[in-house]
Amino acid sequence: MLNLLISLSVLLFLLNLMHKLINMETLKFRNGDEMPAIGLGTWKSEKGKVGEAVKIALNNGYRHIDCAATYGNEAEIGSAFTAVFSEGKIKREEVWVTSKLWNDSHRKEHVIPALKQTLKDLQLDYLDLYLIHWPVAFKHGVGFPQSDDDYLSLEEVPILETWNEMIEAKRQGLVKHIGVSNFSIKKLKDLMAQSNEAPEMNQVELHPFLQQHELLEFCKENNIHATAYSPLGSGDRSAQMKAENEPSLLEEPAIVEVAKKHNASPAQVLIKWAVARGTAVIPKSTTEKHIIANLESIKLNLDEEDLKKIAEIKRNFRYVTGEFFVTPGNSYHNIYDL
Repeated sequence: MLNLLISLSVLLFLLNLMHKLINMETLKFRNGDEMPAIGLGTWKSEKGKVGEAVKIALNNGYRHIDCAATYGNEAEIGSAFTAVFSEGKIKREEVWVTSKLWNDSHRKEHVIPALKQTLKDLQLDYLDLYLIHWPVAFKHGVGFPQSDDDYLSLEEVPILETWNEMIEAKRQGLVKHIGVSNFSIKKLKDLMAQSNEAPEMNQVELHPFLQQHELLEFCKENNIHATAYSPLGSGDRSAQMKAENEPSLLEEPAIVEVAKKHNASPAQVLIKWAVARGTAVIPKSTTEKHIIANLESIKLNLDEEDLKKIAEIKRNFRYVTGEFFVTPGNSYHNIYDL
């Protein structure tokens, strides 16, 4: 009996240690808060599946969930949060929750109401991180523009106006940290030149086909964290968003070779590569096997040879082009160069 108790104690210790190892990679913010490097992405996660995906993720070690109002699934995610937190095993303060301000709420009077709606949908009192989703403005109530008339220019609604309300939301305690998404170096410089409070995060498309070294270096120099979205290539995007014969990250020979070397999947290599670069990464899945495997990628040890091989991939291919914001008469051309 004593031996059995000792064995159980050892097993519990090892399980606890494994849990800590899986979650040890974090990004530290200016005030000391830490965000787990690997999060669950929820873009394109279907209603009826996303809530269960969040529960699976949290119950298997995830402590970072990435959301956005425009994904249309925050209410279901909120119900999942409430269900998990009410069980008492995981506390709200242990989970990092990010959401994003949609483009139709950039005016001063719309920012905090949009945030409060997100909080209501997510059934939370605060967010850990709130981002301006795009440096693009729509007229209020426009989900997605159908014509030039649905847009507002950045002269009509300057990013600084939106940013100042993000700062106000932080002052009110509605969010702990604020940042941006899809911002170029130029856009970051413009905003930082006008405000005493720089963004703490820039969430952008990052993967071996779009490594964005200059942007990452700029962010590092200015104490701005980066989160990599579409780290696996977002193969489940709508056909309208896809290029003809676009390349596959999961089938890239260099990625496949590194995966075989480590007895891992290409997806795990792509996720650990993002973490190894010092960024957060938010792979999306609603499949239990993939959700668990994605987090377990943290245990991979990519060596210098692996990282060099991946760094030599020179495709410069962007999956999320931003072309969906371009109509003949609006001002949002070359969206990533703005």
